[in-house]
Amino acid sequence: MASRWRAAVAAATLLTVALGGCTSGGTTANNAGKNDGTVELTMLTFETPNLPAALWDSAIERVSARVPGVKIKKLVTPNVDRTTYAKQLASSGQLPDIMLAVNPQGFAEGGQLADFTKEELAGFASPEAGAIKGKIYQLPTNAQPQSLLYYNKADFAKAGITAPPKTWTDFLAACAKLKAAGTTPIAVGGGGQDTFAAMYPWVGTVGTDVYLEDPKFSAGIADGSKTFADAAFVKATAKIAELAKLGYLDKQGTSRSYADHEKAFRGGSAAMYPMGSWFATSADNDKPPFEVGVFAWPSDDGRAVVPTLTGGGLSVSAQAENVDLAKKFALEWTKDKETSDAFTRADGTFNTVSGYQPPADMGPLFKATLALYNQAVKDGTVTPALSIEQGDNGLPADLTVPTQQLAVELLNGKSDAQGVAAKLDKEYAALK
Repeated sequence: MASRWRAAVAAATLLTVALGGCTSGGTTANNAGKNDGTVELTMLTFETPNLPAALWDSAIERVSARVPGVKIKKLVTPNVDRTTYAKQLASSGQLPDIMLAVNPQGFAEGGQLADFTKEELAGFASPEAGAIKGKIYQLPTNAQPQSLLYYNKADFAKAGITAPPKTWTDFLAACAKLKAAGTTPIAVGGGGQDTFAAMYPWVGTVGTDVYLEDPKFSAGIADGSKTFADAAFVKATAKIAELAKLGYLDKQGTSRSYADHEKAFRGGSAAMYPMGSWFATSADNDKPPFEVGVFAWPSDDGRAVVPTLTGGGLSVSAQAENVDLAKKFALEWTKDKETSDAFTRADGTFNTVSGYQPPADMGPLFKATLALYNQAVKDGTVTPALSIEQGDNGLPADLTVPTQQLAVELLNGKSDAQGVAAKLDKEYAALK
């Protein structure tokens, strides 16, 4: 859920929780229920317009009933950056016992997370996704495509665009037609703490221009064989700078929160909305006043590339009072079809538990988005997603926020491709 990963994932007003009286592993000092044999475990969640408190509460209650001896205390992140918040808690000995969609990098290498065995992972379609030195520390629960282009069909028709563009050349031509028709071509976001929302155009171009041909690019950054000054990465970044220079981006967008970003698109701020697959469910559940279509981020040669995060599931603290019980809860959460269906309906997740089928009554935009993803899987054009890759092929989690901030600079026209590449190399060097 990624990111809302998850990593993304998307957020509006989030709730702050009091964490007084906690000890190592996130378990409360006065562990409620201890006398009757139950163990209280903390679970870090996040709330968004798509994922309200009631959804989490019902799922926790349902799964807890299937795991005798456990009581779950729900914690809610104060903002969208779950990984940074988990690190803050860990620094004071309060790492939650169970965490959803928190990047395991750093935690795993530091011995803070429990790994899952091959037997425990047997029911997953991609059991090795996100592996860190051969071990899995986050259940590979779902796939969430990023940087798909949702579009206002009425705006396209008004501008004389008869079909979604497939190539970058055609995409620029479509943007020019939209602008000439008086419509802002592309909605962007990234205001306040929601800088993640600025990433989606850049994730798209890096997917088409870098990861499609070199899916191990991030591993090359890590081993020193690559830098962000690589010609392909600079080319991909220059495309975003070009969009800004040509006036194809919603200039007010980068001051908007994620929730306001979506609201603006729904209100007609721009013709296209680069976003993750979760928007499909949002639009199906609460239809905008216009018909919405979807297409993959255009590539130079017309191949439909779909950057995707596969993972986003639950992780378990190695310091939990009862690690086995925490892992059992995590696995039961993943296997519970009612919970999976609830998150699929609410957040558009593509569940990767073997044999899972989404509810038959999912809406048309969800089905169109899933079809794009399935075709990309068939064509071999699913790629990693910049800034939220995980495992041995992922960039360090501490690089995520600086990357998002640079994305805002690109969208605002304040940095060019070479400048951004140099800044990223400098940020990465500072982490070593």
